[in-house]
Amino acid sequence: MTLWWSTLCVAAPLLASVLLFLRPKRTAGIALVAVTLVLIGALGLAVVLHDSGPQFIAIGGWGAPLGIGWRIDGLTVTMLLMAGIVGWPVTIYALDYFGGAAGGRHFWPLWMLLLTALCALFLSNDLFNWYVTLELLGLSAVALVTLSGKQAALDAAQRYLYTGLVGSLFYLLGVALIYNAYGVLDLAVLREVTEPTLAVWVALGLMAVGLLVKSALFPLHFWLPAAHGSAPAPVSAILSALVVKGAFYILLRLWFDLVPAALPGAVSVILGALGAGAIIWGSLQAIRATRLKMLVAYSTVAQLGYLALFFPLSGAGEWGNAALTGVVYFMVAHACAKGAMFLAAGNLQRAAGHDNLVSLAPTAQALPVSMFAFAIAGVSIMGLPPSGGFIAKWSLLSAAIGSGGWIWVVVMIAGGLLSAGYIFRVLSLSFSESGAEPKPELAPVAKSSEWASLLLASIALLLGLNALPVLDLLSIGLPRIG
Repeated sequence: MTLWWSTLCVAAPLLASVLLFLRPKRTAGIALVAVTLVLIGALGLAVVLHDSGPQFIAIGGWGAPLGIGWRIDGLTVTMLLMAGIVGWPVTIYALDYFGGAAGGRHFWPLWMLLLTALCALFLSNDLFNWYVTLELLGLSAVALVTLSGKQAALDAAQRYLYTGLVGSLFYLLGVALIYNAYGVLDLAVLREVTEPTLAVWVALGLMAVGLLVKSALFPLHFWLPAAHGSAPAPVSAILSALVVKGAFYILLRLWFDLVPAALPGAVSVILGALGAGAIIWGSLQAIRATRLKMLVAYSTVAQLGYLALFFPLSGAGEWGNAALTGVVYFMVAHACAKGAMFLAAGNLQRAAGHDNLVSLAPTAQALPVSMFAFAIAGVSIMGLPPSGGFIAKWSLLSAAIGSGGWIWVVVMIAGGLLSAGYIFRVLSLSFSESGAEPKPELAPVAKSSEWASLLLASIALLLGLNALPVLDLLSIGLPRIG
């Protein structure tokens, strides 16, 4: 059953992508069925994992070094569930968003191809297969950014493409060095044979740089705000919630599976410092933003910094386990909250024809459901109880306090206060008086689009109220630190 469920997660969106290229008018049925099947497949894997524990699957019966292996553990299944849970409301939202738009014909097959690459990436346990899925993921994302056809979107997509290619080149060079040294790329085998030689250090460095570029960690984030801010709203939600998590997922796997005990502490401190820079700089840029979507985009830059704080905390003995749990939980909570924020911002932009913050009040008051969704998602972004963001940040904060990493404690507290600054700025502008100026005419926004954003925001909240089932699933096969 494990092979059947895992294959369903990859085959369903792949088949849907092909069918949508051939039959673009059958959008609703094909796309919704595919995303639903991904979610069902992930739930099936969760049940199998709970009953049988972590598993490795040799596709076609061929194991390493000849065959392709898939790894099924708590981290894999949690990421697949994240993709399905975020993908379903985004698909509902996009049905109306692209209903009569010219870009809709291309959105659906590209979205399904991106989902295929993402699910295959989470399942893979091989350095080269990660490269292939990263390329499919990146190229699909770049194409999706261009759908509006505006010059700003085309420029942002071009920058995204070139930056992604540079990141891929660095990663592939590292893979080549590993293969030249050991003749195998399967992570399970490499963990047994690799040693901390110069070639391995160089390979790890190259792969890490490539993955950091793709995950937009400060100061390598320069492509992200324009790409996320210029893309159509459902595309922005997909990019921020899911795409940037793919590269970080690989980096997390490499951290534990490829010479995990030989990494010098200076490297983790540098990564932590980059994360701290992302939190402070991204938050300040979000506070200064004049457009709602750019504010949310810079918030993504800031929130990705919390992922990097895991690395200096991972060496904190037993507290490293709390940091690992926190960072993975953060990925899921952030995906739901940030996806909801982009969908809500898209509703406001569609209604008013712009997303200027100073003119937000009339639109926000006319779309209370969207504004409420933005506020609930903001609770998780700020890390306030009882949200999923609170559970994640509390785990990271506990690890920092327990290990004596007070500089990281200060950074996280400062990040929470700064995020409150830009979230409350949006809320205050939305309730401000519009004065004697006549209320602008607003374009209609479908109720399904509003409720899709509220659904994602509610899931971010529920992740804080029902954390134990997710944490129990995540703990199955998760590496133990200390």
